[in-house]
Amino acid sequence: MNRRTFLQGVASTAAVGGGAVWYTYYNGVFGAEEGSAYSAWAPPAVEDGPQLLGLVRSAILASSPHNTQPWRFRVGAQFVELYLQPARSVKGLDPYLREAHIGMGCALENLCLASAARGYSARVSLSSGKLDSASPASLQMVARVDLSPEHAQMDELYRAIPHRHTNRNPYDPQRPLPSGFAQELQSVSSCFNDTRLFVFEDSAPRNALARVSAAANLELYSDPAVEGGNQQWIRWRQSDIENYKDGLTIDNFGLSPLAVAAAKLSPECMLKRMAAPSQRSRMYQSQMQTARLIGIIAVKDRMDVPLSLQAGRVWQRAHLFATARGVAARPCNEAIEMIDYERAAGLETKRLAQLNTITHEPSWQPTFLFLMGFPTRAAHLSPRRPVEKVSMI
Repeated sequence: MNRRTFLQGVASTAAVGGGAVWYTYYNGVFGAEEGSAYSAWAPPAVEDGPQLLGLVRSAILASSPHNTQPWRFRVGAQFVELYLQPARSVKGLDPYLREAHIGMGCALENLCLASAARGYSARVSLSSGKLDSASPASLQMVARVDLSPEHAQMDELYRAIPHRHTNRNPYDPQRPLPSGFAQELQSVSSCFNDTRLFVFEDSAPRNALARVSAAANLELYSDPAVEGGNQQWIRWRQSDIENYKDGLTIDNFGLSPLAVAAAKLSPECMLKRMAAPSQRSRMYQSQMQTARLIGIIAVKDRMDVPLSLQAGRVWQRAHLFATARGVAARPCNEAIEMIDYERAAGLETKRLAQLNTITHEPSWQPTFLFLMGFPTRAAHLSPRRPVEKVSMI
């Protein structure tokens, strides 16, 4: 959004004095992707340091829940180990760290794609075990990738890595997806055992999923503990983005340019009061209804560590494939998160039953839900911690 567009939109409602101009600049109203928090998206001019750090540069551009970036990497001469940072979680939204493990799987997939493109054969070893409420307090290794020289293979998924962004804007409900897109999507995501991708293009199941998800969104964020875990990862101000280099930013909330500018000019306390769960739930359902495709990634055991990592690899491949085809995508996981929430609270598992009535396959357990369609607005970059902050050499 440029200065002229902004001033045209708010001149009738705001008087801009010297103090307001400083406030506007400080909160980044005129710049959505400025500063060192976004430098990871630009390719390095010179490949410095150990060669395998180039693989980590690709890994850190992966998807993660609420952009928590729960990863650390130990880089050796011929291997890379991936470690989960339990503290980098959304707490009440992810009581078993299931989504954090999915985020680690996304990073693992990017790393494997980069390995092939850079001339390495990657042998992946995943940690075993089950997810439970007793979250580890320290770093936990979840995967090791042993590398050996091989002929380089650079495919379209690897080339899409720097262009993949979560797009929370409304999609164009009138524009169909490319012919055969759903079938290709399932094919590119079918390379892992014990995972399954359900794809819904018809309006009836899509509307049912939108209703279930909106209700789950309202119930989840009405819980102060869940809302507190969510607020921890919202970066309201430009200074916070530069300081933390993670989390969700106003630019990527899916608001119109004018609403983004107004939000950046508002005090943080007012923003938090305005973002009531009921209002967010309505906006959530409305956006879901504009998608042309809703997908569910399911596994045989959603509390299994290796399967959670595999689900992340499937999501990353699906999102990269969509990016390569010019299609926008975003996670939409509240209905899935409600399954964990109900389990942790000892409640009846209503959401799992509701999702099973839509998939008609109760033996497959939903662990990730997403939207796809053509966007009405481009997504902005998300902040990223640099390689040197997440690597252990």
